[in-house]
Amino acid sequence: MGKELKVRRKRRVGLLGGSFNPAHEGHLHISKAAFRRLGLDEVWWLVSPQNPLKSIKGMANLQERMESAEKMASHPRIIVTDIETRLQTRYTADTLMALQQNFLDCQFVWLMGADNLRQISQWKKWQHIFNTVPIAVFGRSGYDLGALSGKAAQRFKRCRVPEHGARSLTNRETPSWTFLAIRRHPESATRIRNATKKKRL
Repeated sequence: MGKELKVRRKRRVGLLGGSFNPAHEGHLHISKAAFRRLGLDEVWWLVSPQNPLKSIKGMANLQERMESAEKMASHPRIIVTDIETRLQTRYTADTLMALQQNFLDCQFVWLMGADNLRQISQWKKWQHIFNTVPIAVFGRSGYDLGALSGKAAQRFKRCRVPEHGARSLTNRETPSWTFLAIRRHPESATRIRNATKKKRL
């Protein structure tokens, strides 16, 4: 009899994009929740060269933000990367397409907080994002109701996966997304920057 061939399972990778200006405990909190709730093998922190929706004013340079993320990402399966700079992509939709083309051994899922779901309809080719990879949205204090009643959630409400089915998200056809009502973390980059400014005064 011939030997049975083993088919290697694709890596399940969560993608957490952002400015990380600076990285903080909230990013780590979401990443750890993603490992538990989605059954991921890795989480990649995509440190953006410059978010098109954010002002350059007050934005630390890429190297400083990379160092901030690497210091905060105290987990063996969290990978900090500036791959958007190397891919020369500016918009999330383009980054996701490039990643799928370059990492055929990965099944990607986009990770984001409820604050981003609320305003994702302002992103370039936002509907294309939903049709490219599954999306996991994590609850965030003050944003949940607005996010779940917003344009994107309503547009794709029939594609929402219940929380108890979240671990199957990476294997689902797109569009598919889920909302995870995790324990809320109070930290934010804005609060850290404001606190830093006060110390300097």
